[in-house]
Amino acid sequence: MMPVYELDVYQLSEKLSDMVWFDFDGWAPKAQKTIGYQVIRSSDSIAANLAEGYGRYTPADRKKFYRYSRGSLEETKAWLRKATRRTVISKERANEYKPIIDELGPKLNAFIKSTK
Repeated sequence: MMPVYELDVYQLSEKLSDMVWFDFDGWAPKAQKTIGYQVIRSSDSIAANLAEGYGRYTPADRKKFYRYSRGSLEETKAWLRKATRRTVISKERANEYKPIIDELGPKLNAFIKSTK
């Protein structure tokens, strides 16, 4: 079994959370304290739950954490939509997030479905 950090789905989740992490530094204090900390936690949680599930023994236990990961992805998307709508993130930057999110969602669903 390959290490979790070598999985495409894990690498995409790390890429997304790193983007959020580094963008946060350029946000106004109000945005950091409200949207910022929330989106950092939710985006970091995607990879963290993948890793935790990957270390579990039973397929049911693994799937539970992978589903948590999917929930964290949906939460991250919600925060990023708010950040864009409230002009914390520019539309141009939001367009840089989009291909990662668009690839991560289906890969995460396929990963959950393939868990045996």
